[in-house]
Amino acid sequence: MDSSKETEVITSRSLREQVYEYLRKKLDTGELRPGSFINLNEMSERLGISKTPLREALIQLEIEGFVTFFPRKGIQVNVLTEKDIRHIYEIIGALEAAVILSNFERFGDSEIRKLEEENRLMKEALDCDDFDTFYAHNIAFHNVYLDLSDNETLVRTVMNLKHRLYDFPRRKGFVKEWEIISTGEHDQFIEHVKKGDRKKAAEYIRDVHWSFEVQERFIRRYYAEAQHSRLYTSAG
Repeated sequence: MDSSKETEVITSRSLREQVYEYLRKKLDTGELRPGSFINLNEMSERLGISKTPLREALIQLEIEGFVTFFPRKGIQVNVLTEKDIRHIYEIIGALEAAVILSNFERFGDSEIRKLEEENRLMKEALDCDDFDTFYAHNIAFHNVYLDLSDNETLVRTVMNLKHRLYDFPRRKGFVKEWEIISTGEHDQFIEHVKKGDRKKAAEYIRDVHWSFEVQERFIRRYYAEAQHSRLYTSAG
């Protein structure tokens, strides 16, 4: 590959995987904007690669819901709509609750300590207005119980949906009031786990933490800036 082209260093990963990561990075940074079209020929030439690995990477992104192939029009970067967000919340809530119900007996002292530590670090990040660190520990908090599941398809689905919510592109700001309430919800979830209440723990994650209706006022504030820049649109 031409070193002058916009490419990354070749590694042991396949070319398709490298192109996929490149495209994901462009989505995360907002360089590939929701609603815009990707020209396969232009991007292939810019990257100095054939269209085959590029198309394969884009097909993977379509499967994950990031882009859509349109005959004779090209590949469009999907816009995240209010309807999408509502449905994503519903799916994540149901899947995370299913993991908790199916794996509750695997919660031990070690997992509880991890949940408490990640939530503590989230609160520290809030005190410093450090959203990136908050986000990382928030993902890690939920991964404590997701990692208990051997259902790789379920976990991969949840993570892809979270990328759609938060990395499309990655937003730098956050609604601090929401995040403070979120850590309080984490505390409540931990209490249900400590009490050994499988049903309440699962229901709390599904019906409170991942409830679009419960979180709606904050969701609208969080995506307000994106709405003005056409990253978030109402889907009546």
